[in-house]
Amino acid sequence: MALFNWQATRRRFLTGGSIAAALGGFCPPRLFADQKTEKGATHKTLSLYERLGVRTRINAKGTYTFLSGSLMPAEVSRAMEEAAHHYVWLPELHEAVGRKIAEMLGVEAAMVTSGAAAAIMLGTAACVAGSDPEKIQRLPDITGMKSEVIIQKTHRNAFDHAIRNAGVKLVVVETAEEMGNASSEKTAMMYFLNAAQNQGKIGLQEFIDIGKRHGVPTFNDAAADVPPKEHLSDYNKMRFDLVAFSGGKGLRGPQCAGLLLGRKDLIEAALLHNSPHEDTLGRPCKVGKEEICGMFAALEGSPARRHRESRFRGARCAYGPFRPGRGESCPPPLFSVGREGVRHDSAGVRQAA
Repeated sequence: MALFNWQATRRRFLTGGSIAAALGGFCPPRLFADQKTEKGATHKTLSLYERLGVRTRINAKGTYTFLSGSLMPAEVSRAMEEAAHHYVWLPELHEAVGRKIAEMLGVEAAMVTSGAAAAIMLGTAACVAGSDPEKIQRLPDITGMKSEVIIQKTHRNAFDHAIRNAGVKLVVVETAEEMGNASSEKTAMMYFLNAAQNQGKIGLQEFIDIGKRHGVPTFNDAAADVPPKEHLSDYNKMRFDLVAFSGGKGLRGPQCAGLLLGRKDLIEAALLHNSPHEDTLGRPCKVGKEEICGMFAALEGSPARRHRESRFRGARCAYGPFRPGRGESCPPPLFSVGREGVRHDSAGVRQAA
Protein backbone atom coordinates (compact mmCIF):
# COMPACT_ATOMS: atom_id res chain seq x y z
CA MET A 1 0.00 0.00 0.00
CA ALA A 2 1.34 3.43 -0.95
CA LEU A 3 2.29 5.72 1.88
CA PHE A 4 0.48 8.64 0.27
CA ASN A 5 -2.49 7.76 -1.95
CA TRP A 6 -3.50 11.33 -2.81
CA GLN A 7 -3.90 12.92 -6.22
CA ALA A 8 -3.04 16.58 -6.46
CA THR A 9 -5.59 18.96 -7.92
CA ARG A 10 -5.78 22.73 -7.76
CA ARG A 11 -8.92 22.56 -5.56
CA ARG A 12 -7.28 20.13 -3.11
CA PHE A 13 -4.11 22.22 -3.09
CA LEU A 14 -6.00 25.39 -2.23
CA THR A 15 -8.04 23.60 0.44
CA GLY A 16 -4.94 22.09 1.99
CA GLY A 17 -3.19 25.46 1.88
CA SER A 18 -6.08 27.08 3.75
CA ILE A 19 -5.94 24.44 6.47
CA ALA A 20 -2.19 24.83 6.80
CA ALA A 21 -2.55 28.59 7.08
CA ALA A 22 -5.21 28.21 9.78
CA LEU A 23 -3.05 25.79 11.75
CA GLY A 24 -0.13 28.16 11.44
CA GLY A 25 -2.01 30.72 13.47
CA PHE A 26 -1.90 28.45 16.50
CA CYS A 27 1.86 27.83 16.31
CA PRO A 28 4.23 29.81 18.55
CA PRO A 29 5.81 32.70 16.65
CA ARG A 30 9.32 31.54 17.56
CA LEU A 31 8.83 28.45 15.31
CA PHE A 32 8.88 30.81 12.37
CA ALA A 33 12.30 32.39 12.59
CA ASP A 34 12.35 34.07 9.20
CA GLN A 35 10.86 37.55 8.85
CA LYS A 36 10.35 39.54 5.66
CA THR A 37 12.27 42.74 5.10
CA GLU A 38 11.03 45.72 3.09
CA LYS A 39 12.66 44.32 -0.07
CA GLY A 40 11.00 40.94 0.36
CA ALA A 41 14.15 39.12 1.45
CA THR A 42 14.10 36.96 4.56
CA HIS A 43 16.51 36.87 7.49
CA LYS A 44 16.61 35.05 10.79
CA THR A 45 16.20 37.14 13.94
CA LEU A 46 19.19 36.27 16.09
CA SER A 47 19.90 37.07 19.72
CA LEU A 48 23.15 38.77 20.67
CA TYR A 49 24.73 35.50 21.80
CA GLU A 50 23.58 33.75 18.61
CA ARG A 51 25.24 36.46 16.52
CA LEU A 52 28.43 35.91 18.50
CA GLY A 53 28.19 32.13 18.23
CA VAL A 54 28.15 31.75 22.03
CA ARG A 55 25.97 29.04 23.58
CA THR A 56 23.86 30.07 26.58
CA ARG A 57 23.78 27.69 29.54
CA ILE A 58 21.34 26.46 32.16
CA ASN A 59 23.15 27.21 35.43
CA ALA A 60 22.53 24.43 37.93
CA LYS A 61 25.78 24.99 39.88
CA GLY A 62 25.85 28.46 41.40
CA THR A 63 27.18 31.99 40.99
CA TYR A 64 30.60 31.12 39.60
CA THR A 65 32.59 33.65 37.58
CA PHE A 66 33.30 31.03 34.91
CA LEU A 67 29.52 30.80 34.48
CA SER A 68 29.24 34.63 34.33
CA GLY A 69 28.11 35.11 37.93
CA SER A 70 24.42 35.80 38.36
CA LEU A 71 21.61 37.56 36.48
CA MET A 72 20.92 41.21 37.27
CA PRO A 73 17.37 42.25 38.21
CA ALA A 74 15.63 44.98 36.21
CA GLU A 75 16.32 47.77 38.71
CA VAL A 76 20.08 47.19 38.44
CA SER A 77 20.01 47.24 34.64
CA ARG A 78 17.92 50.43 34.71
CA ALA A 79 20.36 52.14 37.08
CA MET A 80 23.29 51.26 34.85
CA GLU A 81 21.43 52.50 31.77
CA GLU A 82 20.60 55.79 33.47
CA ALA A 83 24.17 56.26 34.67
CA ALA A 84 25.51 55.70 31.16
CA HIS A 85 23.79 58.84 29.80
CA HIS A 86 25.64 61.41 31.95
CA TYR A 87 29.16 62.59 32.73
CA VAL A 88 30.20 62.76 36.39
CA TRP A 89 33.36 63.46 38.42
CA LEU A 90 34.27 59.88 39.29
CA PRO A 91 35.92 60.52 42.71
CA GLU A 92 32.77 62.38 43.76
CA LEU A 93 30.58 59.47 42.66
CA HIS A 94 32.80 56.96 44.48
CA GLU A 95 32.55 58.95 47.70
CA ALA A 96 28.80 59.59 47.42
CA VAL A 97 27.89 55.96 46.71
CA GLY A 98 30.32 54.70 49.37
CA ARG A 99 28.73 57.00 51.94
CA LYS A 100 25.19 55.84 51.00
CA ILE A 101 26.16 52.17 51.11
CA ALA A 102 27.85 52.58 54.51
CA GLU A 103 24.70 54.23 55.89
CA MET A 104 22.52 51.53 54.35
CA LEU A 105 24.56 48.66 55.82
CA GLY A 106 25.46 50.29 59.13
CA VAL A 107 29.23 50.06 58.60
CA GLU A 108 31.88 52.74 59.10
CA ALA A 109 32.85 53.16 55.45
CA ALA A 110 32.41 51.48 52.06
CA MET A 111 33.63 51.57 48.48
CA VAL A 112 32.65 49.88 45.23
CA THR A 113 35.48 47.93 43.57
CA SER A 114 35.79 46.04 40.30
CA GLY A 115 35.26 42.76 42.15
CA ALA A 116 36.15 40.93 45.36
CA ALA A 117 39.70 40.19 44.17
CA ALA A 118 40.24 43.90 43.53
CA ALA A 119 38.89 44.62 47.01
CA ILE A 120 41.47 42.22 48.47
CA MET A 121 44.32 43.86 46.57
CA LEU A 122 43.21 47.42 47.38
CA GLY A 123 42.66 46.56 51.04
CA THR A 124 46.13 45.05 51.25
CA ALA A 125 47.65 48.10 49.55
CA ALA A 126 45.88 50.38 52.04
CA CYS A 127 47.29 48.38 54.97
CA VAL A 128 50.81 48.47 53.49
CA ALA A 129 51.16 52.02 52.15
CA GLY A 130 48.24 53.88 53.73
CA SER A 131 47.50 57.27 52.18
CA ASP A 132 51.12 58.29 51.62
CA PRO A 133 51.38 59.51 47.97
CA GLU A 134 55.04 58.50 47.61
CA LYS A 135 54.42 54.98 48.93
CA ILE A 136 51.28 54.61 46.81
CA GLN A 137 53.29 55.32 43.66
CA ARG A 138 56.04 52.87 44.64
CA LEU A 139 53.89 49.76 45.13
CA PRO A 140 54.61 46.90 44.64
CA ASP A 141 58.07 48.08 45.72
CA ILE A 142 57.60 47.88 49.49
CA THR A 143 61.07 48.93 50.57
CA GLY A 144 60.81 50.51 54.01
CA MET A 145 57.15 49.48 54.43
CA LYS A 146 55.41 46.68 56.28
CA SER A 147 55.98 43.64 54.14
CA GLU A 148 54.12 40.60 55.52
CA VAL A 149 50.57 39.30 55.68
CA ILE A 150 49.65 36.44 58.03
CA ILE A 151 47.37 33.68 56.72
CA GLN A 152 46.31 30.27 58.04
CA LYS A 153 47.61 27.31 56.07
CA THR A 154 44.09 26.01 55.50
CA HIS A 155 43.04 29.44 54.19
CA ARG A 156 45.50 29.49 51.29
CA ASN A 157 43.55 29.78 48.04
CA ALA A 158 43.89 30.89 44.43
CA PHE A 159 42.68 34.39 45.25
CA ASP A 160 45.42 35.21 47.75
CA HIS A 161 47.40 36.14 44.64
CA ALA A 162 45.58 39.47 44.99
CA ILE A 163 47.35 39.96 48.33
CA ARG A 164 50.75 39.18 46.82
CA ASN A 165 50.12 41.72 44.05
CA ALA A 166 50.95 44.40 46.62
CA GLY A 167 54.48 43.01 46.96
CA VAL A 168 54.07 41.42 50.38
CA LYS A 169 55.08 37.96 51.57
CA LEU A 170 52.56 35.56 53.07
CA VAL A 171 53.45 34.19 56.49
CA VAL A 172 51.67 30.84 56.85
CA VAL A 173 50.56 29.74 60.34
CA GLU A 174 48.45 26.95 61.78
CA THR A 175 47.82 27.76 65.46
CA ALA A 176 46.93 30.84 67.49
CA GLU A 177 50.33 30.65 69.18
CA GLU A 178 52.09 30.66 65.81
CA MET A 179 49.96 33.58 64.69
CA GLY A 180 50.88 35.61 67.75
CA ASN A 181 54.58 34.78 67.41
CA ALA A 182 54.54 35.66 63.69
CA SER A 183 53.18 39.15 64.38
CA SER A 184 55.88 41.79 64.22
CA GLU A 185 56.64 45.31 63.06
CA LYS A 186 56.70 43.87 59.52
CA THR A 187 53.08 42.63 59.67
CA ALA A 188 50.78 44.75 57.51
CA MET A 189 47.60 42.66 57.69
CA MET A 190 46.05 39.36 58.78
CA TYR A 191 43.91 37.62 56.12
CA PHE A 192 40.96 35.32 56.90
CA LEU A 193 39.07 33.30 54.25
CA ASN A 194 35.47 33.23 55.42
CA ALA A 195 34.57 30.22 53.28
CA ALA A 196 37.13 28.21 55.25
CA GLN A 197 36.17 29.43 58.72
CA ASN A 198 35.34 25.87 59.78
CA GLN A 199 38.76 24.73 58.62
CA GLY A 200 41.93 25.40 60.51
CA LYS A 201 42.62 25.91 64.21
CA ILE A 202 41.90 29.65 64.54
CA GLY A 203 38.24 30.66 64.54
CA LEU A 204 36.70 34.00 63.62
CA GLN A 205 36.65 35.65 67.03
CA GLU A 206 40.06 34.37 68.12
CA PHE A 207 41.54 35.59 64.85
CA ILE A 208 40.11 39.08 65.42
CA ASP A 209 41.29 39.14 69.04
CA ILE A 210 44.86 38.31 68.04
CA GLY A 211 44.83 41.09 65.47
CA LYS A 212 43.54 43.61 68.00
CA ARG A 213 46.06 42.51 70.59
CA HIS A 214 48.94 43.12 68.18
CA GLY A 215 47.48 46.22 66.55
CA VAL A 216 47.33 44.62 63.08
CA PRO A 217 44.37 45.14 60.69
CA THR A 218 42.29 41.99 60.08
CA PHE A 219 40.79 41.28 56.66
CA ASN A 220 37.85 38.93 55.99
CA ASP A 221 37.46 37.65 52.43
CA ALA A 222 33.71 36.91 52.40
CA ALA A 223 33.38 37.14 48.62
CA ALA A 224 30.40 34.82 48.09
CA ASP A 225 28.84 34.80 51.55
CA VAL A 226 25.58 36.53 50.70
CA PRO A 227 22.61 36.08 50.91
CA PRO A 228 21.52 36.80 53.55
CA LYS A 229 22.32 40.50 53.29
CA GLU A 230 22.95 40.68 57.03
CA HIS A 231 26.38 39.19 56.34
CA LEU A 232 27.32 42.50 54.71
CA SER A 233 27.56 44.07 58.15
CA ASP A 234 27.95 41.04 60.47
CA TYR A 235 31.72 40.74 60.08
CA ASN A 236 32.36 44.45 60.55
CA LYS A 237 30.28 44.29 63.71
CA MET A 238 32.55 41.48 64.87
CA ARG A 239 35.37 44.07 64.51
CA PHE A 240 37.08 42.90 61.33
CA ASP A 241 38.85 45.99 60.00
CA LEU A 242 38.13 45.21 56.34
CA VAL A 243 35.66 42.87 54.62
CA ALA A 244 35.40 42.07 50.90
CA PHE A 245 32.33 40.89 48.97
CA SER A 246 31.63 40.07 45.35
CA GLY A 247 28.96 42.24 43.77
CA GLY A 248 28.04 39.93 40.91
CA LYS A 249 27.11 36.79 42.84
CA GLY A 250 24.38 36.58 45.49
CA LEU A 251 23.94 40.37 45.51
CA ARG A 252 23.01 40.18 41.80
CA GLY A 253 24.82 43.40 41.01
CA PRO A 254 27.13 43.96 38.03
CA GLN A 255 29.46 41.00 37.50
CA CYS A 256 32.51 43.30 37.42
CA ALA A 257 31.75 44.93 40.77
CA GLY A 258 32.51 44.25 44.42
CA LEU A 259 32.53 45.84 47.86
CA LEU A 260 35.20 46.76 50.37
CA LEU A 261 33.73 47.61 53.78
CA GLY A 262 35.35 48.66 57.04
CA ARG A 263 37.47 51.24 58.80
CA LYS A 264 37.13 54.72 57.38
CA ASP A 265 40.85 55.46 57.29
CA LEU A 266 41.59 52.25 55.41
CA ILE A 267 38.73 52.75 52.93
CA GLU A 268 39.91 56.31 52.26
CA ALA A 269 43.40 54.97 51.63
CA ALA A 270 42.08 52.19 49.34
CA LEU A 271 40.29 54.81 47.24
CA LEU A 272 43.61 56.59 46.67
CA HIS A 273 45.17 53.34 45.44
CA ASN A 274 42.31 52.80 42.98
CA SER A 275 41.33 54.14 39.57
CA PRO A 276 40.81 56.90 38.45
CA HIS A 277 44.02 57.83 40.30
CA GLU A 278 47.03 57.33 38.04
CA ASP A 279 50.38 55.71 38.78
CA THR A 280 48.74 53.44 41.36
CA LEU A 281 48.58 49.68 41.91
CA GLY A 282 44.81 49.73 41.46
CA ARG A 283 44.66 51.74 38.24
CA PRO A 284 43.90 48.56 36.19
CA CYS A 285 40.96 47.85 38.55
CA LYS A 286 38.78 50.53 36.97
CA VAL A 287 35.12 50.48 37.98
CA GLY A 288 32.91 52.69 35.83
CA LYS A 289 29.99 54.91 36.75
CA GLU A 290 27.63 52.25 35.42
CA GLU A 291 28.98 49.55 37.76
CA ILE A 292 29.12 51.92 40.73
CA CYS A 293 25.46 52.91 40.28
CA GLY A 294 24.45 49.34 39.48
CA MET A 295 26.05 48.11 42.70
CA PHE A 296 24.20 50.77 44.68
CA ALA A 297 20.89 49.76 43.05
CA ALA A 298 21.54 46.09 43.81
CA LEU A 299 21.97 46.90 47.49
CA GLU A 300 18.87 49.09 47.55
CA GLY A 301 16.90 46.38 45.76
CA SER A 302 13.15 46.23 45.34
CA PRO A 303 10.98 45.53 48.43
CA ALA A 304 9.67 42.34 46.82
CA ARG A 305 13.17 41.02 46.07
CA ARG A 306 14.43 41.91 49.54
CA HIS A 307 11.52 39.96 51.02
CA ARG A 308 12.29 36.91 48.87
CA GLU A 309 15.95 37.02 49.79
CA SER A 310 15.23 37.46 53.49
CA ARG A 311 13.52 34.07 53.47
CA PHE A 312 16.66 32.39 52.19
CA ARG A 313 18.82 31.74 55.24
CA GLY A 314 21.18 29.09 53.85
CA ALA A 315 24.10 31.23 52.70
CA ARG A 316 26.53 30.04 50.05
CA CYS A 317 30.27 30.32 50.27
CA ALA A 318 32.63 30.39 47.32
CA TYR A 319 33.04 26.62 47.46
CA GLY A 320 29.51 25.39 48.16
CA PRO A 321 26.83 25.41 50.88
CA PHE A 322 27.86 27.10 54.11
CA ARG A 323 25.98 27.04 57.39
CA PRO A 324 27.79 28.79 60.26
CA GLY A 325 28.31 26.71 63.37
CA ARG A 326 27.58 23.31 61.89
CA GLY A 327 31.14 22.44 61.01
CA GLU A 328 30.60 21.51 57.36
CA SER A 329 33.69 21.60 55.21
CA CYS A 330 33.50 23.31 51.82
CA PRO A 331 34.22 21.26 48.66
CA PRO A 332 36.88 22.61 46.29
CA PRO A 333 35.79 25.29 43.79
CA LEU A 334 35.17 24.72 40.10
CA PHE A 335 38.04 25.81 37.83
CA SER A 336 40.32 26.85 40.69
CA VAL A 337 43.60 25.83 42.23
CA GLY A 338 43.12 23.15 44.87
CA ARG A 339 44.71 23.83 48.22
CA GLU A 340 46.73 20.62 47.85
CA GLY A 341 48.40 22.25 44.84
CA VAL A 342 49.59 25.31 46.74
CA ARG A 343 53.23 25.21 47.72
CA HIS A 344 53.44 27.01 51.03
CA ASP A 345 57.21 27.23 50.80
CA SER A 346 57.19 28.78 47.32
CA ALA A 347 58.54 32.21 46.39
CA GLY A 348 56.74 34.98 48.22
CA VAL A 349 55.55 32.69 51.01
CA ARG A 350 57.31 31.73 54.21
CA GLN A 351 56.35 29.36 56.96
CA ALA A 352 56.05 30.74 60.47
CA ALA A 353 58.62 29.33 62.85
